Amino acid sequence: MFSKKESEALLLKIREGRQMTRHDKLSLIFQLSIPSILAQLTSVVMFFIDQAMVGRISVEAAAACGLVESSTWLIGGLTNAASMGFSVQVAHFIGANDLVKARHVFRHGLLCTLLFALFVALVGISIAPFLPYWLGGGEDIARDASIYFGVFACIIPFFQLSGLSGAMLKCSGDMRTPSVMSVVMCIMDVVFNFIFIFIFHLGVLGVALGTALAIVIGGAVQAYIALYRNKMLALFGSVNNDVQTNLRRFFNWNYVRNALSIAAPMALQSILMGGAQIVSTIIVAPLGNIAIAANTFAITAESVCYMPGYGIGEAATTLIGQSIGAARRDLCRSFARLTVSSGMIVMLVMGILMFITAPQLMALMTPVQEIIDLGAAALRIEAFAEPMFAASIVCYSICVGAGDTLKPAIMNLCSMWMVRLSLAALLAPRYGLRGVWFAMAVELTFRGSIFLWRMLSEKWMRKMGNATL
Repeated sequence: MFSKKESEALLLKIREGRQMTRHDKLSLIFQLSIPSILAQLTSVVMFFIDQAMVGRISVEAAAACGLVESSTWLIGGLTNAASMGFSVQVAHFIGANDLVKARHVFRHGLLCTLLFALFVALVGISIAPFLPYWLGGGEDIARDASIYFGVFACIIPFFQLSGLSGAMLKCSGDMRTPSVMSVVMCIMDVVFNFIFIFIFHLGVLGVALGTALAIVIGGAVQAYIALYRNKMLALFGSVNNDVQTNLRRFFNWNYVRNALSIAAPMALQSILMGGAQIVSTIIVAPLGNIAIAANTFAITAESVCYMPGYGIGEAATTLIGQSIGAARRDLCRSFARLTVSSGMIVMLVMGILMFITAPQLMALMTPVQEIIDLGAAALRIEAFAEPMFAASIVCYSICVGAGDTLKPAIMNLCSMWMVRLSLAALLAPRYGLRGVWFAMAVELTFRGSIFLWRMLSEKWMRKMGNATL
């Protein structure tokens, strides 16, 4: 069922222009999606455990880590955008069976993203002492927050290397290695945190060091596999001397420009979507501590339900990217519709389960009945929007695979800022947290609708003719 040889054989059919049955397509979607779904679900579970360990240190420690968490997420969004700028091009060239150009792009990506990551790291290190105060933190948590963010800033190049290597492997069709490494990194994070927190008693510094060490090891292993072991991407080891010499001498600014055209809208989207989350928190804050806690726990619980959508979305990016490179418009259309349908069905089921088990999910995180009741009500409102949320996730991933990122980013931002936040601000004073989550459900339904329209219009395939330049 999860045979690596079978998935490679099916991907080869795309590149060689051979016909694929509906069973072939669904089998390939399934085989590429499941490892990503399992890895993301494992990451969520490990995140819960990690947060619980931090909470055992002290309230101040948890607050210090939480204060700068949004800043680390922002950096994660920027490094992911940089990685996708090059990995999408690699998927196109692999689809066109041009492995030499795929390796050229990989080499360009290594150089450019690591330079970018070094710049971000230097900026992060320089602002670490001041960031907690800029974010409104008090003296009691500022020092620990600075330490946590400073350690993270130091390993941003490894964080970028891990993201780039994982994205490259996924776009080559190898979903298993990044997924396994994601699970391994989460386990290492928990183990190292336990050692540094409870054995060496390093507090927040121990939390930062545990996470940093897991990222460094995971990034190094993924990079080794991509650079030395992957038969489509390897720059060393399996590549003959003539190709290695050519790779060292060749530099093409077109690859960098193409990467910027893909990555820049994604990076801007990450920045503005992060800002939207902050505004959403500001809307919820006046509703009181019960509402704030219920909102936080409900968001955490909901994340378990939408992880399958992101797993199928990653598969869609790979399949569309390679189909674009192979100039297979028929497969692009078919894979787009099948992945979106699969995502919507899976998240419909997850939405039903979330509706039924909402009180139990909330009770896992808090014993306070008032918080449980309010959070469960919010989750049950959101459950109705899960299928359309899946449509927005997978359709966006399809657009990314095609290198179409500007208009989808605008669609995401307009939906979030003009629909969700405006409606939430209007409903929150009268209906409280239920009004905020109703606004979220309406916005996700709207967002899914406009992304379905874009997918069906096939405007995202307009770049097909330029995919192999």
